[in-house]
Amino acid sequence: MSEVKDKALRAKQAAGRMGLADTRQKNAALLRMAEALIAEESSLIAANEKDLQRGRTTGLRASLLDRLKLDGKRIAAMAEGLRQIAALPDPVGDVLESFTRPNGLRINKVRVPIGVIGIIYEARPNVTVDAAGLCLKTGNTVVLRGGSSALESNRRIVQVLHDALAETELPTDALQLIESADRSSAGEMLKLNGLLDVLIPRGGASLIRSVVENATVPVIETGAGVCHTYIDNEADKEKAFRIAINAKVQRPSVCNAMETLLVQSGFAARHLEALAGQFREAGVELRGCPRSRALVPDMLPAEEADWGTEYNDYILSVKVVDGLDEALEHIARYGTRHSECIVTENREHADRFLREVDAAAVYHNASTRFTDGFEFGFGAEIGISTQKLHARGPMGLPALTSTKYIVKGDGQIRS
Repeated sequence: MSEVKDKALRAKQAAGRMGLADTRQKNAALLRMAEALIAEESSLIAANEKDLQRGRTTGLRASLLDRLKLDGKRIAAMAEGLRQIAALPDPVGDVLESFTRPNGLRINKVRVPIGVIGIIYEARPNVTVDAAGLCLKTGNTVVLRGGSSALESNRRIVQVLHDALAETELPTDALQLIESADRSSAGEMLKLNGLLDVLIPRGGASLIRSVVENATVPVIETGAGVCHTYIDNEADKEKAFRIAINAKVQRPSVCNAMETLLVQSGFAARHLEALAGQFREAGVELRGCPRSRALVPDMLPAEEADWGTEYNDYILSVKVVDGLDEALEHIARYGTRHSECIVTENREHADRFLREVDAAAVYHNASTRFTDGFEFGFGAEIGISTQKLHARGPMGLPALTSTKYIVKGDGQIRS
């Protein structure tokens, strides 16, 4: 039996026990896992350094090395994420609807665990902890397949979490890590119908597309982030500069970072040169349309492919537009329905943008960097769904549950 099938089977066998775990048992396990991460900080950093060194040797981009890196602050944040998940209400067992039929049948619609969740992701070791915490809190088991660039980090993280789980009332088999770096292991997960109940990809556009196009297991699609910030003529200059710089520079390697800046012509004529200077000071390479380059000649020319590219790096496409209509058309054509922002003091323009843009999160006068489970108060997230079925946006605890109807009668039969 392959490693993938063996570990998925173990997770399936543990699912029944996990589904019956109560809130106290789950929270106790999460808190013990958080303690273990802090206690093992040095061993986690040592394992992570092996991945970083291999990444440097193979020429991994600086932005990807940043995604991969673990330090004391990030380990503390992962542990805090587990504590926050423990502190959140347990959605399992929540009654969503309750009604009685004319024939006397009493029907409750309640939240239940999904079962076995498979997650395929890239070089983000924090995802290993977030996914484990969210899945266990919701009574699910989880099969993780991280990217090969983070293999040593993920191995050590899961070992630490397994050791912690062994001291609790939850089954250690509820958490599984596929250690094979062979691409075939990811391909095998896509076909594990009967063992995996759902598959969630987290990563770049090519990974997500491959999973969506090839999986026979049901998929919750998380999206690549070609995110836009549109600065209206009636924007406050200080707000616009602050929001745009933050959306690109605060952490460019993540999916909610801005990739394209749209600027209305009047604001661009007054302020684009100064804003471009701030981006240059932050180390951002600018690629502009002809109208942008007429105002800021040292921009590189943007090519058609740039408008649809998720750079995950210090690169930004810039386009001058005539107004809101053109901005909306551009976002509809090139956006990935992730996170979009308008900066304006005109309420009518803002309301129209928020109403018409088709994205999981739309912003008025705030950075797209807030599209995040932690920032939304979910404790952590399993991913940011850009689909429209079941879950959309940052996926916290409720998104990892299904429902069932509990029907109580007193001898009723159907005629």
